[in-house]
Amino acid sequence: MGFTALPRPVTQPDPAASAASAAFDKARAGLWTSLQKHLQTVYAAETDFRAATRFTETFPFPTSAATPQQLLDYQHQRAVLRDLFVDETSQLDTLVKAIRTKGYAEADKKLLLLMILGYLDLAETVFSLLNTHRPSQPEPDEELDEARSRFERVRNFVRLNIRGVAGLKI
Repeated sequence: MGFTALPRPVTQPDPAASAASAAFDKARAGLWTSLQKHLQTVYAAETDFRAATRFTETFPFPTSAATPQQLLDYQHQRAVLRDLFVDETSQLDTLVKAIRTKGYAEADKKLLLLMILGYLDLAETVFSLLNTHRPSQPEPDEELDEARSRFERVRNFVRLNIRGVAGLKI
């Protein structure tokens, strides 16, 4: 004679849990869409910036390696990429702070932060061109230096806050 399975109690879905899950799913989908759009913008800026540096294969480059028009194009595209970097860094800082204050479960917050970390790593490969593809005598740029520091702080904060995700080594 075997054991008879007891009937499972019928449980009603918790409306609060369902609402929280739906809110998180909406936030996750919105973040995913937003990160894709931002990445497209970053990649478009990279394409334009690289096109403006076609006049040389050596970096940092002497300004004498370019014609005045090439330098003008380079400076314009560098300014576009630089401004995008400053804006993206500011937005990411605000977004990460907002995620930390939301009422999502810790695992859900970590998932959102992991998505942002992936974006940060991809975007950094483009924004690093501001460090490498430059004249040998760059102009001082305090706002860019501040944005670099802020970008690193945001990335380090995200890494610190996703530690503990099972199987993840950062």
